[in-house]
Amino acid sequence: MIPKKSNIMIRYTFIMLIMGLVGLAIVVKAGIIMFAEKQYWQDVADRFVKENVEVKPNRGNILSSDGQLMASSLPEYKIYMDFLAGGDYKDSLLRANMDSICIGLNQIFPDKSIADFRAHIMKGRRKRSRNYLLYPNRISYIEYKEVKQLPVFKLSKFKGGFHEQAFNQRKKPFGSLAKRTLGDMYSEIELGAKNGLELSYDSILRGVPGITHRQKVMNKYLNIVDLPPVDGYDIITTIDVGMQDIAEKALIDELNEINATVGVAVLMEVKTGEVKAIVNMTKCNDGVYRELKNNAVADMMEPGSTFKTASIMVALEDGKITPDQTVDTGNGVYNMHGRPMKDHNWHKGGYGVLTTTKSLMVSSNIGVSRLIDENYHNNPTKFVEGLYKLGIATPLNLDIPGSGKPHIRMPNKNNWSKTALAWMSIGYETQVPPINTLAFYNAIANGGVMIKPKFVRAITRGDEVIKEVPTEVLNPAIASKRTITQIQTILEKVVSEGLGKRAGSKQFHVSGKTGTAQVSQGKEGYMGGGRRYLVSFCGYFPSEDPKYSCIVAIQKPGLPASGGLMAGKVFSEIAERVFAKHLAKNLSEAKDSASILIPDVKCGDIAAAHYVLNNINISTVGIPDNTNLNSPIWGVPAAQNNKIVLKRYKGNNRIVPNVKGMGAKDAVYLLESLGLKARVGGVGKVESQSLAAGKRVVRGEAIHLILK
Repeated sequence: MIPKKSNIMIRYTFIMLIMGLVGLAIVVKAGIIMFAEKQYWQDVADRFVKENVEVKPNRGNILSSDGQLMASSLPEYKIYMDFLAGGDYKDSLLRANMDSICIGLNQIFPDKSIADFRAHIMKGRRKRSRNYLLYPNRISYIEYKEVKQLPVFKLSKFKGGFHEQAFNQRKKPFGSLAKRTLGDMYSEIELGAKNGLELSYDSILRGVPGITHRQKVMNKYLNIVDLPPVDGYDIITTIDVGMQDIAEKALIDELNEINATVGVAVLMEVKTGEVKAIVNMTKCNDGVYRELKNNAVADMMEPGSTFKTASIMVALEDGKITPDQTVDTGNGVYNMHGRPMKDHNWHKGGYGVLTTTKSLMVSSNIGVSRLIDENYHNNPTKFVEGLYKLGIATPLNLDIPGSGKPHIRMPNKNNWSKTALAWMSIGYETQVPPINTLAFYNAIANGGVMIKPKFVRAITRGDEVIKEVPTEVLNPAIASKRTITQIQTILEKVVSEGLGKRAGSKQFHVSGKTGTAQVSQGKEGYMGGGRRYLVSFCGYFPSEDPKYSCIVAIQKPGLPASGGLMAGKVFSEIAERVFAKHLAKNLSEAKDSASILIPDVKCGDIAAAHYVLNNINISTVGIPDNTNLNSPIWGVPAAQNNKIVLKRYKGNNRIVPNVKGMGAKDAVYLLESLGLKARVGGVGKVESQSLAAGKRVVRGEAIHLILK
């Protein structure tokens, strides 16, 4: 019997419908597996087979010169829960321990309450999520280990459901200290380094990945290492954490005081070129100064008056001028080929006739530009070639990516004017990064030997030194010994007698040059609006045996603007604090040497001074060893060779003593012990007293002391 055609069609339709439903079910199940259960099946796959798995190496550390950790890779985690793992047994276990889990999470992460954690976990449980984020932020390794001790979470991820995602995060224990020099990594560390030493030494720091695969051995799957990972090398920088902190605090204090926009400070060791501190601060919209850019090596700017030193050196080296040669600066305004040039004191009548030395001491634009223009106007190429010989235009090719290259143009008919030489000689129409200016002054301090600034001292692995980075000499002699000696003498006078006095110290001699320049608008690193100034000071200390060179450069809006007072102040604070920090070490190393650094000792209680000086191995003369030091002995200290002579006052209880040079504590104690009432103003040492020394004491009379 042949089936009816209609029956056949019904059966065919039914079969097609069944096949369609089965196909649809397959597609739906595939979608669930691909999306909803993706993490679960990836975990299952990971349990059984995984070939050629890359094992990330540990990135090397960046250390300070004294071995302190400045950048290191530390693990961070995100924590998840699989509410389907472990089945009904795990679910009942979770409900039974819910209170303990939520209390524990709250203790570890107090920003969320116990109730918040309970509601959050119950929400994930209702959703039956396989990859439910338990806490929104990344957590530290210590926090992760604490979470792993909680009930249920301590089980394996296939029984309890708790699992994590690990991130290798770069951390800087000293926060923003030298941040732009050390460099940054991308938020996902696998993407590599962004800038700084992290980028320069990336191939050394990152190491070599290893390879593993999973293999079943005696019914267990094990990770078999095919190629072990090789961890990255460590690099030891030249940065001294203490000096870096000193430089940063001194700079930020001044930036806040004068409302500056950008500030730079770099401290370098003269003989080795090791950069001990480098600070780059930019004022952000919230008024806070942060390291956003490595201005010290990248900013291309007109250096201003610090460039005058190079101009004078060229003329000295060529024999065109002498330190004692005179130049007439007139009333402070000079017609330079149809364009007026002014000295900073033009409104006071100018400086008149100056020597070459005095021209630098008072930073006379007219004095320097006339000396150069009168000797090189007809041959400006010779002058510019002289600048190149000095090395101030030499590219340094630093370890820091993005470093600028000095731009000092060679004269030709298309780029030169009658006034170009005069303005170039005083630091305009040139562009020099601050660190290049520092390298030039460091060469002067180093007897003419120009050293490349160095940021990395060595490459190590553990305690083994793989490679030491040598000091690189860029130019063994930037000028003759005669010229170096002449300019060293002039730079010392700039600070001891000239406009650079604020950069000096009573502890030791300082040499250097001030700079104050109006800067062009629109340059990178400057903010818009009004006139902008670059105030700077570059120099070295101690003058007789230079140990460190330093540059401070500050960009600020509007007047007042003074390189000597503003940048010089920062320079002085850095120099004195570095000197104080390393005084004991220097004294210990130089105990039997003629180069012992003698501290500045105030007048006053010389018995106390005797005690302190003997404890830091400084010899004293004037107080016998058997003297009772429990009572004050008033006197005056005086440095003499490698010792300090302590001279007693020949005082009289009935006359007012001379307390000039004393600290406030000693001065007040002495005066009030005589019955006077001391009133103190200022800080430092007593500079003046209202009652003259030698006047008869009137008990109860007030005496006003001014300290500076």
